[in-house]
Amino acid sequence: MAETTEGRPGAIHARPVPHPWRWVALAFIAVLVAMMISSFITNPRWDFPFALQVMNFNPVLNGLVQGTILGTFLAMILGVGLGVLVGIMRLSSNPVLRGVAFVYTWFFRAIPRYVLLVILGTGLGYLYSNFDIGVPFGQQISKLFGLSSHLTFFSLNVNQFSSTLLMGVIGLGLSEAAYMAEIARAGILSVDRGQVEAAQALGMSSSKTMRRIVLPQAMRVIVPPTGNETIAMVKDTSLLIAIPVNAELFYQASTIGSRTLKIMPTYVAATAWYLIVCSVLMVGQYWLERRFGRGFGTTGGANPSVRAKLLSLRGGGGGGAF
Repeated sequence: MAETTEGRPGAIHARPVPHPWRWVALAFIAVLVAMMISSFITNPRWDFPFALQVMNFNPVLNGLVQGTILGTFLAMILGVGLGVLVGIMRLSSNPVLRGVAFVYTWFFRAIPRYVLLVILGTGLGYLYSNFDIGVPFGQQISKLFGLSSHLTFFSLNVNQFSSTLLMGVIGLGLSEAAYMAEIARAGILSVDRGQVEAAQALGMSSSKTMRRIVLPQAMRVIVPPTGNETIAMVKDTSLLIAIPVNAELFYQASTIGSRTLKIMPTYVAATAWYLIVCSVLMVGQYWLERRFGRGFGTTGGANPSVRAKLLSLRGGGGGGAF
């Protein structure tokens, strides 16, 4: 027991504030979890052994790699790259660029992705059977002057291309770019204007200021929502069935379920793969946030014990002895 000294307060015998409702809530949650685990174990219709087999079927694995992982990767590359460009255009002093960027974000944010993929997969080939690259109005010019060539350098059969994974990637990427443009715009606006003025005072060009000064600081704001968009894209690859793209995880799992009449186990297999992929992405997002959040005191800071030692060395606190 601490001794009291005359003229100084004695030891404080503080007791923690009781929180009985916390224990009640904990007991309630524990009962719910136990009931869920019991239902998983005792209900044979879940058929987890078959779900585990489905997860390792070659069509499911091919759909996971090609449709889900590769589709997400390519769509996010297109979405992030185009989104940053459109976001910069929205902040441009040029009214034409601002108008084009606004129309782009308005159009693609207003269209559901499933509807967009259906239009690209079925309607685009009906409207334009071929996509030609060449001299503008080349066919009209060749017809007018009686030329044998249509002045076309490259021609693409849209009906064949519209059912491929690349068409799905283009559709998802174009839609994602509209959302990424707003995220990039918010990140750029979060950087203090004085940073840009200081860079311009040092003689940096606008593009170099954006690449070396603004974007590295804006990444702290851009990374968290971009991680969310990537995880959402993993799940949205199931919409590729609208193209239709057969090499996709959920499509393959659904096909196996229809063929074996074991629907729920196949859905469990697809859900398990989505959980695994999204969990890995969440870990990557955590490390990226630490990387770009250095120096802001929220994440990625020094170890608390190390920080306390540094403060004691500086006389800033901790370890103060009488």
